[in-house]
Amino acid sequence: MMEYLPQLVLAWSIQLTGVLSPGPSVALILGVATAQGRAPALVTALGIGCASIILSLATVIGIAAIFAQMADLMTIVRLIGAAYLAWLACGAFRKAINPPPLSVMAVAPQSLWRTAGTGFALQLSNPKAIFFWLAVASAGGVGDAPVAIIALFVVGAFVNSFGGHGLWALVLSAPPVRRAYTSARRPVEAALGTFFAFAAFRLATTRS
Repeated sequence: MMEYLPQLVLAWSIQLTGVLSPGPSVALILGVATAQGRAPALVTALGIGCASIILSLATVIGIAAIFAQMADLMTIVRLIGAAYLAWLACGAFRKAINPPPLSVMAVAPQSLWRTAGTGFALQLSNPKAIFFWLAVASAGGVGDAPVAIIALFVVGAFVNSFGGHGLWALVLSAPPVRRAYTSARRPVEAALGTFFAFAAFRLATTRS
């Protein structure tokens, strides 16, 4: 366990930062919370969390298997991941200077199953989520770890995703808290930018 702990912590940290930073999934949750209320927003977060199970398994099984045979490709992807995180850092710092309004994704009322399915489908096709998982893979991953460690990684990814998006659902379903978040966008984006910059540096300077 201790051998893989640094990789797990770094991977989960990158994923959690992606979860907590506003993007298409947060816009969807905001739309559901506005149109249908807190419970459907939490169901949407559950669907997004279930999609993270698929993405984390794909990261471990698919990408890790390819990278294990192609060291040069691993280096290229690591640098791409670092560049993407650096780009996100720049974007977060720009938002900290001049925060844009938080966008709302229009959502029509639907059943809870379809609500969860919408979150699941969006997350699987979410470019932001995919790039973050690419950054997780380029951080080292746990593809060569025992099954128990891989299971822990996947469970942690689900907890990160559902917990983080569930927090968004709770926050954005309460109008006063949503207004408070909007007023605090500057320090939030500045903190995200700092973490993105640090993660980009770690990826760029990590040896394959």
